[in-house]
Amino acid sequence: MLYQISEVVAKSTDLEEAILQVMEEMDKKFGVLQAILTVLNRNSSKICIEVAYGLTKEEIERGEYKIGEGIIGEVVKTGEPYIIPHISDEPRYLNKTKSTSKNRDEDSFICVPIKAKNQIIGTLSVKLKYYANRTFKNELQLLTVMASMFARLVRSRQDKIEELEKLHFEKLREQGLYSYNDRITSLVGESGKMQAVYDLITKVAMTNATILIRGESGVGKELVAQAIHDQSQRSKMPMIKINCAAIPENLIESELFGYEKGAFTGADKLHKGRFELAEKSSIFLDEIGDLPANLQVKLLRVIQEKEFQRLGGTETIQADVRIIAATNRNLEEMIAKNEFREDLYYRLNVFPIIVPPLRERRGDIPLLVNHFIEKYNRMHGLEIKRISSTAIDLLMTYHWPGNIRELENCIERACILSADKVIRSHNLPPTLQSAASTHSRVDGSLGAILENVEKQLLIDALNISKGNISKAADQLKLTERIMGLRIKKYEIDPTVFKKFKLKETGI
Repeated sequence: MLYQISEVVAKSTDLEEAILQVMEEMDKKFGVLQAILTVLNRNSSKICIEVAYGLTKEEIERGEYKIGEGIIGEVVKTGEPYIIPHISDEPRYLNKTKSTSKNRDEDSFICVPIKAKNQIIGTLSVKLKYYANRTFKNELQLLTVMASMFARLVRSRQDKIEELEKLHFEKLREQGLYSYNDRITSLVGESGKMQAVYDLITKVAMTNATILIRGESGVGKELVAQAIHDQSQRSKMPMIKINCAAIPENLIESELFGYEKGAFTGADKLHKGRFELAEKSSIFLDEIGDLPANLQVKLLRVIQEKEFQRLGGTETIQADVRIIAATNRNLEEMIAKNEFREDLYYRLNVFPIIVPPLRERRGDIPLLVNHFIEKYNRMHGLEIKRISSTAIDLLMTYHWPGNIRELENCIERACILSADKVIRSHNLPPTLQSAASTHSRVDGSLGAILENVEKQLLIDALNISKGNISKAADQLKLTERIMGLRIKKYEIDPTVFKKFKLKETGI
């Protein structure tokens, strides 16, 4: 049988023709009821049936899986074969094709991964008649060898599918019928500035260029990094993340590069660092501006030479790793103060992406609100139906110093506080309340408007500092005396923010 398969594969350039020819022979000899070959689309992370034996055209069209979904999705995710002696005993067998056969629940099912250069590119599965004494050992071995034989044809089909899809999307985009965020589903927003970000993500994702993501705290830099990784050729491996500001200076080197056994007291075994774990994948270095000076030199070597050494080791390890860095700090000012290496800056800043703050993309607020309502409905078992127009007006006029992270916190709090499945203005934090929501009169003069803005800035600073006047003054670059005078002028009680934070934490 294997000889016959090898002859077919060697002579054929068409995947469908080869599979169907082989499956007809297997049906005669082993009683194959159905056979399915799926191919993984690396652009969309979807697994679709490309060739099937024993299925109708309609059944084949229904056979689409996500990574980790059902048996086929699990095999793509883990790279391990899966055997089901009795389909009726396995709840994870989804039967998404809705195929029917006599005594279907008594059938057996085997699925194996198809690999090319250690990457999962698809699956090969068969449905067999159930026999009580069947061990599946021979069937599994045969299917595994077949998957290996078909790998060349499957890889060719995978490349062809992805190239055609890319050309299709480009054509739609030229016609104005498609935007990049149709494929970048991890980010929410349709504003012009976000469309520009999607454009940059799509252009750079399939390359190996080093990327520097810049933007204020809370704008979603990590989500942008994840979107880049998910659209890249390295997406089959998990992206490795590390926050350079969250790890103590004396530990971050060992976390990045690992250490050998005996490198220091307590190093009782070899420890692989994040760069080693990110081999063939991407590493996300968040808050890169907080990286200590001594490690900036070592990181520069990794970027330039593509190699590093573990702490306490002499072996040079090659690093096939894509670096995506992010910061909310002004690196140019840090370079001027000798706090950040200029040569490292230019190595990182090969392809900069600037993520706009929420106040510059207010048109995305309704979309983000709906996204967060759906998220916390699922998370907390709630049934919030909508947000009132007065509440959305408050969200649209607020200037969001904490960006999307602050908006998400506001919506989660409002979802929990809502008593009638509707988010209303009084469910939002006090810092968002305005004259419009409290029905108080606002003078339309320039002086009055400026005073309202100044008062709001004071309230924001006090809210962030939990009522600490000194910290709020530092944030606004005011002296503590001037801060006290402003608080007195606008009759603001700083203790309210301390109580509010305690109350909010207890919810």
